[in-house]
Amino acid sequence: MFVGRTLRDEWHGIVVDPVRQLVRRGLSGLVLAFVAAFGVIFFHAVAQRPAGEVAVRLLGGVKADLPLWLALLRTPVSLYVPALDLPVWAGITQLFLAFALAELALGRARTLVVAYATTLAGTLTVRVMLAIGPGRWGLGLPPEIGQVLDTGPSAAVVGLFTYIAVVRRAPVVFVLTGGSMVWESIAVPNLAGREHLIAVAAAVVLGLLHGHRPRRLLPGDLPSRLLGRAAFVPAAPVPVPAPVSVSAQPVATLGGDQSHALPQPAREP
Repeated sequence: MFVGRTLRDEWHGIVVDPVRQLVRRGLSGLVLAFVAAFGVIFFHAVAQRPAGEVAVRLLGGVKADLPLWLALLRTPVSLYVPALDLPVWAGITQLFLAFALAELALGRARTLVVAYATTLAGTLTVRVMLAIGPGRWGLGLPPEIGQVLDTGPSAAVVGLFTYIAVVRRAPVVFVLTGGSMVWESIAVPNLAGREHLIAVAAAVVLGLLHGHRPRRLLPGDLPSRLLGRAAFVPAAPVPVPAPVSVSAQPVATLGGDQSHALPQPAREP
């Protein structure tokens, strides 16, 4: 029953809900997916010529030996620069699916934040590994890795799938994404494999932080010691004075003794 309920919830969170959003919003819900796919196609077409290849490398070519400010400046463009050693059309299909699912399930702003954060995490962690140096706990990298071109949207794709799996509680998607990245890093130990693992870890952290946001407290949720006892203990009733009876006194005439002109309280027997 637990497995069936989990798979049913995952089916609704990963497939049914995004399809409903697509029906409701139409093609406007796939803006990021179309922009990402057309961006990769555009830069791939431009890079087929020598002059275009130089332009693409200057705009979106990221290497670990570049100055940090220049790498940060090129990182957003590097998301649309396809990796040279991977088939571009297969990558475009995964890219479109990841951005489409994320935009429908998470929203446009959060999709951009997760995609950029996971890509940037891999780019910055490579610099840390180069600073550690080779031969230290298996984490360091040799200096020649700093010359490897580090571009492509693969880290963003892995990060988006992992983030969706965490926030939507989709264990099948999480195992497929994370397990394939672990297998890739073992079968082909290269820079891309390490960055993909870093993207998975960063997406898991972001997803857990999103799932544990502090709930906004209402006045009724606060304990009495924060609001004070006056908020919970009713005030004591205010005593109402008894009415005072007065006796009618004759009104003094003008020029006479006026001490009896005012009403006098009745004397108790």
